[in-house]
Amino acid sequence: MEGIKVEVISKEIIKPSSPTPNHLSHYQFSFLDQINPPVYTSLVLFFEFNGERQPTINEISQHLKKSLAYVLTLYYPLAGRARLENHFVNCNDEGVPYLEAQVKNCQLSEVLNNPIPEELNKLVPFELDDVAGEFLLGVQLNMFECGGFAIGLCTSHKIADGLSMLMFTKTWAAIARGGHDHDDNQAKIERPEFVSASLFPPKEITGYDAHVGITRNKVTKRFVFDASTIEELRKKYTGLESNKIRPSRIETLSAFIWRRIVEAAKGGDHIDVENKLHMLIHAVNLRPQMDPPLPRSSFGNICLISMTGPFTSSNTSLDNDPCYGMVRHIREAMSKIDNEYVKRLREGDEHLSSFKKLADSFTREHLVTYNFTSLCRYPLYDNDFGWGRPTWVGLPALTFKNLIVFLDTKEAGGGGSGIEAYVSLEKQVMAKFETDVFLQPRLGTSRVSSPTSTLTRQQARFSQVTKYHTQSRPSLCCERPIQTKPMKILWSGSVSLRLLLKVLKK
Repeated sequence: MEGIKVEVISKEIIKPSSPTPNHLSHYQFSFLDQINPPVYTSLVLFFEFNGERQPTINEISQHLKKSLAYVLTLYYPLAGRARLENHFVNCNDEGVPYLEAQVKNCQLSEVLNNPIPEELNKLVPFELDDVAGEFLLGVQLNMFECGGFAIGLCTSHKIADGLSMLMFTKTWAAIARGGHDHDDNQAKIERPEFVSASLFPPKEITGYDAHVGITRNKVTKRFVFDASTIEELRKKYTGLESNKIRPSRIETLSAFIWRRIVEAAKGGDHIDVENKLHMLIHAVNLRPQMDPPLPRSSFGNICLISMTGPFTSSNTSLDNDPCYGMVRHIREAMSKIDNEYVKRLREGDEHLSSFKKLADSFTREHLVTYNFTSLCRYPLYDNDFGWGRPTWVGLPALTFKNLIVFLDTKEAGGGGSGIEAYVSLEKQVMAKFETDVFLQPRLGTSRVSSPTSTLTRQQARFSQVTKYHTQSRPSLCCERPIQTKPMKILWSGSVSLRLLLKVLKK
């Protein structure tokens, strides 16, 4: 497919539909927010129409902008301006950029037939590595000539993890369906809770580079693993290395993909890769690990990393094929991030010493890290803005190398078995990885299945779109979330190992 050509037709700022009270004007970063890289996380939601009536471009845009203004009243920090050097958000209601764009040279079906992550970057409003950006949220409505459309959005990783981004989108969609007008719909809206700074208060941190790990010398590609393939690997890893517990989908694919990347990295500039130290990093959602558990609507970077390793890929303890033992090691590492572990982290700093020892050892040996994040079983497809659920939800190219992100396939229904893996590697490593003889037979089709669309081919006319102004801002008929004051707690974990180690070395 020829590269997507996208023309931005209009830009404007959408402000909250009611003003933020003065006592909520200062949103404090948590410690976990502080050490997260100032990049944007993003996703693109694709929609097709299959009903008898197709809404006009003007109707779509007005509907999205009006509901966006309402949801920003709930998620008020996103409409503010980040003060990164002072680790807080000025919740001044200055609003979020809203762009309207036209896809000039292809129809939605062509994108779905061959999704390319790097092409999806054209459908979001910001450069994802724009670390100097003060905006915390941006939205871009992309109209295809066939009448289908895609909503691309970016949220700052400085204040929101992946689940927070998805819960914002889910709430926005619920409001768009009428959640602010009807009591029964209001009850279904999961209002955000801003408690991260009270749980993990900020710390004095100096001397680390926020750009660490961000690179453009990489390529991101999407690989689909069908339910049957994952099940085959799970059975294989269960029957070997005395795995008494059946490995999860994430444990299984993490071990398999890691091994194939190590093989792909051999040769070239990656000399003696077998004897390098390797570490697998998994982001762990802390919300269910708290006592009591936090609701999934808890906003912020509320996650910790589990570390599997370090070890060499030829370590004899991992047996002939390291995948067999690796699934057990991954499970053991992730299982340590439990309620008792979180309690110890909050009650003292004794765990800092263990991280500092690791930091010292990493400076003496060459370490290669592989970072895994899973959005599986998260509400990816619970985003019905009034026109039905998305045909597909995709991710633009990732900002870090050696980063793997897992998403459920649409057929998995947000909790099934198929998985899409977005893999970001150095270009020369990716060239070998994607042609790996053990990987290729296990890949499913990359084409996104979608219902037969009844869209009529028509030229999108953006001159029809009327600007939405926010001078008249009716109050949202629901209570604002409560922002708690920070309390004294000593330490928390990080989702960025490199940044954490730099902090601990100071």
